[in-house]
Amino acid sequence: QGSQKRSNSTPETPRPKRAPSSHSPYGLFSPGSFSPSVTPSQKYSSRGGRGEVVASFGSAHGLAWSGRGGCSVKIFGQPEQNLSKPYKFMFQKALDVREVLAGRVEELGEVLRRHHSLDGFSSTALPAQEPVTVLGQISCDGNGKLNPKSVLLVGDREHSGGAQVPLDLSELPEYSLFPGQVVALEGTNSTGRRMVVSKLYEVTP
Repeated sequence: QGSQKRSNSTPETPRPKRAPSSHSPYGLFSPGSFSPSVTPSQKYSSRGGRGEVVASFGSAHGLAWSGRGGCSVKIFGQPEQNLSKPYKFMFQKALDVREVLAGRVEELGEVLRRHHSLDGFSSTALPAQEPVTVLGQISCDGNGKLNPKSVLLVGDREHSGGAQVPLDLSELPEYSLFPGQVVALEGTNSTGRRMVVSKLYEVTP
C-alpha cells in the first residue's frame, strides 16, 4: 500500500503525452482521413514538378479563363476631397485619426438632433439632477466584452471635452449597443459619476 507519487511536469522534464487510442472516434473524422493521399512536401530548394496538380476534385479539365476589354477608373467628387499624392494605408497619425473621429461624432450628433427634434446636448462630466441629453460614443470600461455593467459613454469633444461616464441601463426596456456606436442619451447624473439612462436615441437609416 505504498503511496504512488504523481509525476511532476516542468519545462525541463515535460510529461510524456499519451498516445492517441486507435479506437478513438476523432481519428475517423480527422482531416487526414478525408484528404487525398498527397506526398509530403520536400525542401523548397529540391522541389520538383512546380505547377503540377497533385489533387483535384470533380471535372476541372479544359477550363479557360479570359477577360473582356479593359477598364478605366474615374474619381467622383470634388478634387480637393480626393487623394492628390501617394498615400500609405494605416500610416495615419494618431492626431489625424482623432480629428476625423471627432468630426464624425459631431456630424452624427447633428443628424440625431434634427431627426429626434432634440433641443441640444449637455456635458457628461457635470452633475445633473434633471434629465439632460448628452452625445457620445459607447465604450467599455476594460478589455473584456461589453456587458450591462461595463458600458461607458465617451462624451463628444464640443460639449463634454471627451469626458466619460459609466451608464446605468436598468431603466431601459430594450437596447442593443456596440463599442464605438454614436448615440444620444437622456438621463440623470446626480453625482456626476454615473448616468441613469431613461431614453436612447440611435442613428437610423
